[in-house]
Amino acid sequence: MKISIGKEFPQYFQPAYPEEFELFSHFEITAGIPTVLFAITTWKENGKPNVCFHSWSCFHGDKTAFFAVMGNLYQHTHTYANIQREQCFCINFLPISAYDQLVATIHHNDEETDEFSAGHFSLVHAKTIHAPMIQEAFINMECTLKETRDLSGAGITSMVIGQVQHISVEETYAQGYEKRYGKDGFMMLVPAPQDLITGEPNPSAIATVHIEKYD
Repeated sequence: MKISIGKEFPQYFQPAYPEEFELFSHFEITAGIPTVLFAITTWKENGKPNVCFHSWSCFHGDKTAFFAVMGNLYQHTHTYANIQREQCFCINFLPISAYDQLVATIHHNDEETDEFSAGHFSLVHAKTIHAPMIQEAFINMECTLKETRDLSGAGITSMVIGQVQHISVEETYAQGYEKRYGKDGFMMLVPAPQDLITGEPNPSAIATVHIEKYD
């Protein structure tokens, strides 16, 4: 038997924190689909570097181009304004050991804050665009803005599509599976899976990739 959840909010769903269902669709914690975590880095209008800890994204393309498709980027944020103004951004992949540093940039994100300093990250300049990059990241992606789209039309979030112009990979991560997967590799967000029977919430989880099979 399958449990059916429709567009209307299930009144028995209990929030994990007061504003949860003001920020997120109930479908997110119904499905609990994991996605990769990373840092978006941009320049603020005053020249301070900005860090945005983000997920809800995918990466794909064809032989002509490669794209970073970032969903659920809030339109009221520095990051969204910076991307619109500069028409570019960097994506930085860090291991789970950097989680607390990245969370620190969420709690210290005023307009005047140097968020690289807040997270104790080293700043380097992108090679092809006007954006800062995190030196400690094992992969940096330099992206120009391709498109933004407010999918819901509510003026809350946007899907931001970047076209990848350049990728830098730390040498120790450059040979196949070694280091990219496991505790030193990609960090994943597992959105808090709601108990669909009782409606009780669960915390979100942070995961790493464990390879089960080679295809």
